[in-house]
Amino acid sequence: MSFNYQGAPVYNPNSPDVVLGPSTWSSFGHALLATALFRCWHILIFFGAWSTAICVISHNVHNLALQPTLITVFGTVLGFVISYRTTSSFERYNEGRRLWSQIVLGSRTFARTVWLHIPDNAYPSTQALPDQQEEYKAKTLIEKKSAMNLLEAFAVAVKHYLRGEDGIYYEDLYYLVKFLPTYALPPTIPSAVDLNGTSGTSDDVPGSPRSGHFHGSGLTRRAPAPGQLPLPTTTRTPSLRVATFATEKTLHTDERSQKGVKLSAGPDDIRLAPAMNPPKYSLFDLFPFSLLVRMLAKDGVDKNGDAVKGRRAARRRAMMRNHRGQHSYNIPLEISLYLGSYVSALQSRKVVDAPTTTVLLATITQLVDALTGLERILTTPIPFSYSIHLWLVTVVYCLALPFQVWSTLKWVTIPATVVASFIFFGFLVAGEEIENPFGYDKNDLNMDYFVQNIIRKELRAIMAMPTPDPSVWAFSSENDLLFASSDTEERVSPSEWVQRGIPKMRDALRLQ
Repeated sequence: MSFNYQGAPVYNPNSPDVVLGPSTWSSFGHALLATALFRCWHILIFFGAWSTAICVISHNVHNLALQPTLITVFGTVLGFVISYRTTSSFERYNEGRRLWSQIVLGSRTFARTVWLHIPDNAYPSTQALPDQQEEYKAKTLIEKKSAMNLLEAFAVAVKHYLRGEDGIYYEDLYYLVKFLPTYALPPTIPSAVDLNGTSGTSDDVPGSPRSGHFHGSGLTRRAPAPGQLPLPTTTRTPSLRVATFATEKTLHTDERSQKGVKLSAGPDDIRLAPAMNPPKYSLFDLFPFSLLVRMLAKDGVDKNGDAVKGRRAARRRAMMRNHRGQHSYNIPLEISLYLGSYVSALQSRKVVDAPTTTVLLATITQLVDALTGLERILTTPIPFSYSIHLWLVTVVYCLALPFQVWSTLKWVTIPATVVASFIFFGFLVAGEEIENPFGYDKNDLNMDYFVQNIIRKELRAIMAMPTPDPSVWAFSSENDLLFASSDTEERVSPSEWVQRGIPKMRDALRLQ
């Protein structure tokens, strides 16, 4: 059994270890849920029933057949338009993946530069005592480790930010940034308050408990402010319950989602949400029960304040949050400011050369550029008028299809209409799903894999060892095939080559 990049098993019928066990059927079920069939099966049932009714009436009552002249004309045009719609959505999906690759590249470059090119003593200590030298080296190591943690926190915060999961109270983020003072940054995009010029109230003063900004205490969860940042359709609902906990000087308020979410209490006695917490499928995701979500619950929450289960209810809650103007504050941007402050401190101490500083600053710019591109995808939906018009034209075409093919196909009109409907509506629903690839849908980008399996593991692997010394690894006794072109030639250690001298090494290079 082989596995794909997400860790899911890949079925290979020629493999000798393939067993149709529970895991195989589970994988098949997940694959079925990821197809367009699961999202438009009720549409296919409707058009199957519609074509059946037209066929029965045409056969037993009155012939409703029409000339099939318009099939070719409108079908070709509709196919091109749907193809353009799907291509546009895939371009957004592909652009999101490219920008995440840019974050991975920036993280690797920044981590390598910090861990290998910044000296062990990043303090100006030419006349320091030996004890002070050790203290400076310890401080330098703490600064480098903190910068590496912030680098990981940037990717984690981007993941939560794109999913509309506000704040820092998550198991994979809180302990990386809890010590940072909060920047009083404005919303990423103009809010209704900003546009109306009425934000000068006392509630908006940074540092006030009501505003949610707590300077000197941490990147805490802010109170929602009016804005227009669209949230992923599968974002969980903020809870009505509020957990508070006191410190020496400030009061932190966590207004995150807590109902229906399993929260774990950490060493700081703070309830943290899981790093990945997708909404679960329920009966309300199936047609026609999905039609009851709007009727049974307001904003996706029932009368008791509990979130209605299911992904459709989650989409309903996300839509209502967008309508009210709630959005996430830009914690990744705040983290980038602290990464910049670390580079600025190295510049002021004059302990790193200009090329190293240039690389660090360029890498931070690369990370912020990727964040900005991801925001552009998130905040630029397909125009509603274009999307709804395409749906209406497709519905009209599929409704008229049985009338035009009855005279030619007879009873085959029924399966032909269903297949045609699946082709057109399958592309439509697939395009809508990948239009925003940052949620928890089956075909969304696996951002948890990017953060956990790539960035986090690579950063920890880099920090697991001190800076490699070429005077040690290059002169290892195992490096005995240094000038050999195959393993059958003479094995000579680097120290022996040093004794033989440069002319012998030049001769060996010419023989390769």
